[in-house]
Amino acid sequence: MTTPRFDEFSLRPELLRALERKGFENPMPVQVRILEDDTLLDGDLIVQARTGSGKTLAFALPLLQRMERGERTPQVLVLSPTRELAQQTAREFQWVGGEMGIRPASLVGGMDMDRQIRSLRDGAAVVVGTPGRVLDHLRRGTLRPEGIQSLILDEGDHMLDLGFRDELESIMSALGTVERTWLFSATMPEDVVTLARKYLNAPRKISLVTDAARHEDIAQRAYVIPSRRRFEGLANVLLCEHPKRALLFCATRMETQELAERLGDEGFRAMALHGDMTQRERNNALESFRRGRVDLLVATDVAARGLDIDGLSHVIQYGLPGCLETFIHRSGRTGRAGHEGRNVILLTAREARQFKSLVSHTALDIEWLPAPDASEVEGISRAEFEKTLLESPEDEEAYREWAQQLLQREDTEELLAGLLARAFGSQARGYAIREDVEAEMAREQNRRYDPRPTGRGSDRPLRKLLDGAVTMKFAQGRQDGWEVGALLGALCRGLGVRREDVGNIRLRDHCAFVELSPHAAAQLEGRRERLAREGLNGAQEADALPPRPRRDGARPARTRR
Repeated sequence: MTTPRFDEFSLRPELLRALERKGFENPMPVQVRILEDDTLLDGDLIVQARTGSGKTLAFALPLLQRMERGERTPQVLVLSPTRELAQQTAREFQWVGGEMGIRPASLVGGMDMDRQIRSLRDGAAVVVGTPGRVLDHLRRGTLRPEGIQSLILDEGDHMLDLGFRDELESIMSALGTVERTWLFSATMPEDVVTLARKYLNAPRKISLVTDAARHEDIAQRAYVIPSRRRFEGLANVLLCEHPKRALLFCATRMETQELAERLGDEGFRAMALHGDMTQRERNNALESFRRGRVDLLVATDVAARGLDIDGLSHVIQYGLPGCLETFIHRSGRTGRAGHEGRNVILLTAREARQFKSLVSHTALDIEWLPAPDASEVEGISRAEFEKTLLESPEDEEAYREWAQQLLQREDTEELLAGLLARAFGSQARGYAIREDVEAEMAREQNRRYDPRPTGRGSDRPLRKLLDGAVTMKFAQGRQDGWEVGALLGALCRGLGVRREDVGNIRLRDHCAFVELSPHAAAQLEGRRERLAREGLNGAQEADALPPRPRRDGARPARTRR
């Protein structure tokens, strides 16, 4: 199949020249799907596409195509979940619409309000901003909604994750009827579907994420690391993988900061990116990463949302992801635009068992390896050091005669050992972790499923029923590696409740039934993502707690002879 070119579509000469100056000849799939169908501009649209798929140009080009040259009143409003994504989108509109005389205004928090008001007064046809700051301008009257014809909700799932539902609904109510509302989202959780049903009118749908799990340009690799020496396992993997530019995902802000600092202490060029940082600190970290002063950007999912960073050699996931969509969405940040990338996940032996269950029904081809030991790290370092020595410098001849003289000496071995000690002695050696990894892998391997209730790990000891208890069914069970104690702890952490709020537990092969107090049940809807990080997904209300198996009835009675 011939790859289409931008000049094959009905685009204005100004837009084609802007694309040519950027070196863009061939549109990406999401751009083709929108550019090839002019009727999409006649109504609402839902596009499911991952970050980095080219969606910004996918909506910018057709909207600019219909805009008058030199337009000075707001025609397009783009809402983004983060300041970085909003500013990046504004820059896209700036270069692609510059020859048309189209000016974008960036309305984001943490930036000077007066400057934003001036940019609106100077004539901004495109307004890009975060929901909170855009709503602020609407209420002040500095952003007039009357002329806005197009509303773009970019990264809709992430905006809702960040708690912008109220702001989004207030903005959409203030705008009233617009010609088109386009929703772009990498995933389609229930809250996004609900928002679309409420505010979009018979939207057409485009999905480009069905093959995300089978991305041919991304090599998938999983390392098993020791649970009590997770950092040492990470350090060894980094020393062997040698990522040129990597985005390393962690679960919490605290872990992100601590990990970045410890990696720095170990000699890695790493910086953190999380929500507790000021805008100046965030900008400094991103600029350092983009300019190559830092090789590793250690980030939370929330902080990394909306970032579009080209040229990532690796995505590294440190620990079990909350759900399969999170794993796939993270991995899609590498292997872009025809470049090969590698997605690496680091798991303990217990987490590896849960993760294998998570991906068992996908087409993912994952290479499983134990984390490298110190001997492997040193072997790789030695090979690379020798390769460097053989890459002859221009002035090698100046030393050749001296080298020949040294080879004639009787103490050549001592001389060479001293040279290596000086030149190679500072190289990282890695950590001795193989025994820890193998011991934990063996323990997991030796775990055997016994269908008979043993009183240990099958059910929580029978408790008095909680007043008004709600019974929930989770989609994970014994064969996913769960035991009652671990399940109880995961529920308390994920829901933010005490153990007293969790009643009887019935653990089965492929699911678990749990009694929750009314208070705990009320937390469930807002904390599904936290539960997912704990490895619990698919919670549904059940009619009642199933009966507990009889201990003396697990086996049929034997007939005496």
